[in-house]
Amino acid sequence: MANVLVVGPHPDDQEIGMGGTIALLASQGHDVLLLDMTDGEPTPHGDPKTRAAEAARAAEILSTGAARPVRRRLLGLKNRFVEHTIEARHRVAGVIRAHQATVIFCPYPEDAHPDHRAVTRIVEDARFDAKLTKIQMPGDEGRPPIYPAWLFYYYASHLRWVADPSFIMDITPFAERKIDAITAYHTQFVLPEKNRKVVDWIRASGVYFGSRIGVGAGEPFFTKEPIGLHALSGVVNLA
Repeated sequence: MANVLVVGPHPDDQEIGMGGTIALLASQGHDVLLLDMTDGEPTPHGDPKTRAAEAARAAEILSTGAARPVRRRLLGLKNRFVEHTIEARHRVAGVIRAHQATVIFCPYPEDAHPDHRAVTRIVEDARFDAKLTKIQMPGDEGRPPIYPAWLFYYYASHLRWVADPSFIMDITPFAERKIDAITAYHTQFVLPEKNRKVVDWIRASGVYFGSRIGVGAGEPFFTKEPIGLHALSGVVNLA
């Protein structure tokens, strides 16, 4: 089983971009840690305590039926002011080491939200920093250097662009659980009337990307590095 780290600029980004895949990976026994770079506040209807409770509830929903629950950690950078710095890189590298992450997910590099772009650059560099020897990273819990084998990108909600993914994950059994996890953020997607439609187009997006691989629902991902297959049995059958 893999140690998986899913990094989100704000609580709810991971659920929006790849909530179904998180639930799928947890159901398969992988150790999934969600790292929230900021607390996501302030927002019109939220506050830090409420947002934290919503994030915890979302993780519980994605953990339903899994032998190993999805865990969540807050790094504590300032929302709306995220910057690519050595300090931020090393703090994320510490989390990578502490979790001994072999797979990392973070937002697609192109994004309309400055926090998202900064977070992705931080994570890309932290992946490298985590392997450096003879240097301790903050919060690494004394765990050894590691270079995660895979870095994948999920698509967030701010860029008005239809994703051109490298691969699509079949999330059909977990599509509604993803929606439940998103609506657990009551202050973000239930109370504000204008945001309720976001849930509708996220559901529609799942159906669209699922149709591209012949399944009920899918989530798109991008990779800069080639994916190896042992056999064609690893490819979804479109017949």
